[in-house]
Amino acid sequence: MKPDLQCSNEAPCCARTSPSTVAIIGTGSAAFAAAIRAAEAGAEVTVIEAGITGGTCVNVGCVPSKILIRAAHVAHLQSAHPIQGLGKQAATVDRKTLLAQQQTRVEELRHAKYESILEGNPRIKLIHGFARFQDAHTLIVEQPDGSEATLRAEHILIATGRSPQIPHTTGLKQTPFWTSTEALVADEMPQHLIVYGGSVVAVELAQAFLRLGSQVTLIARGKLLPKEDPALGEGLKAALESEGMRILTDTAVNSIRHDGQSFQLDIGTLTIVGDRLLVATGRKPNTAGLFLANAGVKTDAQGAVIVDDHMRTSALHIYAAGDCTSQPQYVYVAAAAGTRAAVNMMGGNAALDLSSVPAVVFTDPQVATVGLSEMQATQLGIETESRTLTLDNVPRALANFDTKGFIKLVAEKGSLRILGAQVLAAEGGEIIQTAALAIRARMTVEDLASQFFPYLTMVEGLKLCAQTFTKDVKQLSCCAG
Repeated sequence: MKPDLQCSNEAPCCARTSPSTVAIIGTGSAAFAAAIRAAEAGAEVTVIEAGITGGTCVNVGCVPSKILIRAAHVAHLQSAHPIQGLGKQAATVDRKTLLAQQQTRVEELRHAKYESILEGNPRIKLIHGFARFQDAHTLIVEQPDGSEATLRAEHILIATGRSPQIPHTTGLKQTPFWTSTEALVADEMPQHLIVYGGSVVAVELAQAFLRLGSQVTLIARGKLLPKEDPALGEGLKAALESEGMRILTDTAVNSIRHDGQSFQLDIGTLTIVGDRLLVATGRKPNTAGLFLANAGVKTDAQGAVIVDDHMRTSALHIYAAGDCTSQPQYVYVAAAAGTRAAVNMMGGNAALDLSSVPAVVFTDPQVATVGLSEMQATQLGIETESRTLTLDNVPRALANFDTKGFIKLVAEKGSLRILGAQVLAAEGGEIIQTAALAIRARMTVEDLASQFFPYLTMVEGLKLCAQTFTKDVKQLSCCAG
């Protein structure tokens, strides 16, 4: 018989005479950030994991996808670089070897950042199994051998992440389609990959497979990156099409079938045929099966746990962090939320400020945003002024022979305080953090325009864009102050 994990102390679990007990459902970034901080504060922490330790990011998300994208970028440079006098040749792609290197690094990072922490911290204990709430302080854990154990804790953190959302398209579930999880570990390159979706995962992986030699057709129900400034999606679409990707936007898929060799997608006017299908139409919170109602924890219509800025749920001793909540789905937000949840469990008062969260889509050019777009500011009743600087005005982009994209700044009308930035550029992810700091510091466009920026760098484009509020930068000398 498995030992009962219930507290044996006769005092209630919330008694302050013994160390705080914390149970965490999940072992991703939010979970581990919380576990480490709670353990540092003296809590006895139990983490519960139904799958592989480490969650989405290190195992099937950020890490493997960026390795694949990097490989695709190197292959693209071999065959399509803009430098005259250097030869070009199509890359020879050995997918099995690429995959082996990718997964070796995944395993290294999982061990270094997750498994070794468990091994080295006696205050953090791992239980394998599926957890569900019996009541507000009690979890039932169904273990791999089918037995159940009971765990009581003073505080509980829900950090169960998200998983791919599969649309109810006729015939889809009867086919051997890929989600991003399968695509990232596929050991053969598709001849013709059909990508169903138009948001971050869809465009990142579509371009990666295109650059590694697959023919790619992307079908989006709306525009590309529909939640962003429309200019970003339009600019990215043009860039992807210039590399040979076929993109069908505002297109509904009526039905999907697989004949044993190929997929056929009926889009009404014609049928799209390919040997592989990647479905990347969003992600859903992993909250089904937790029996949250037993603990008084409320969710939104999509099943995401509703939290306040202190990560408290509707049950005040139960917290939630990461992608299973309605907060932005970024690993760095999850980690920050997990840390603050732990601080608050231990009696602290830590809020999560989401007013200047930078975001990056790792296509080429990259799409990077922070703060408010013009539309978002208008919805909040804020009048704005904005300027857009095309990259043919940025000296480093000219030197790189790569002027695709733009930098846009949104400012409050009158004060010209910076409210947001949208970037479409090869190094957009490196540019956007400077804009995030400017917003955080409540800088005006004049403040930003007067800063020193190293020449020749892409981030200098932010300074030049800020200068366009008062000057014609075409009339300035290079590195003009």
